[in-house]
Amino acid sequence: MDELRFLTALHRPGSLVDVGAHDGLLAVPLARLPGAHVLAFEPLPAAFARLSAACAEITSVTPLPQALGDVPGQLTLSVPVVEGVRQEQWASLVKSFEGHGRHVGTEAFQVPVVTLDSFGLCDLTAMKIDAEGAEYEVLRGARETLLRCRPVLTLELEERHREGSTWAVPAFLDALDYVTCFVLDGRWWPAAALDRATMQRASPDPSDYAASDPYVFNFFAWPREREAMVRQRLPEIGAGALQPGRPLGRGA
Repeated sequence: MDELRFLTALHRPGSLVDVGAHDGLLAVPLARLPGAHVLAFEPLPAAFARLSAACAEITSVTPLPQALGDVPGQLTLSVPVVEGVRQEQWASLVKSFEGHGRHVGTEAFQVPVVTLDSFGLCDLTAMKIDAEGAEYEVLRGARETLLRCRPVLTLELEERHREGSTWAVPAFLDALDYVTCFVLDGRWWPAAALDRATMQRASPDPSDYAASDPYVFNFFAWPREREAMVRQRLPEIGAGALQPGRPLGRGA
């Protein structure tokens, strides 16, 4: 299950938010869905320039050069540089990449931060969040919007970017009456079933690409009151996905 398939299957007309839009890989196809308008947030200047170019003739995408967070203002966006190559996909507001050896440098940018709640959206139907560790702050700044609009969500959560994020974010969403799941071996599992020791083992060093197999970092969430719609449009979701689960080991 990938983000595009999930969001397409559960699509309803309205506003969609892409947090960490980068070059528009997801924002562009989402904008083609019937009745969709995408707010695409990308604070890294070089990536925002490419996003703007990719969306120049697509009226249903609004590129925004801000980061989302829980408090408006400015923050430092750190981008690791490995042997002279900028690793934009690791750009983060919550880590500096210092101390990773002589092969890793850092570029820093001061970027504006806004809350999603400040937009006053009343028709948000879906949200993708890929914020390299800042997912909790993004959701905190969107709390009123989530309660008002009840969108479906996709999230990338990685312990190597923010220790504790794989339990803190699902716990925050649970308090808002959301279900959070992941997919493994063709089955849906509750977030509580994640075994971090075997399924989220990877280095926080951007020059070290080794990771556990499987490496589970894509999560999907929906309001509990929308379970019937989710089951109808994604029939492969079984009842077990909506129940508390035990951590999975490699042999599970």
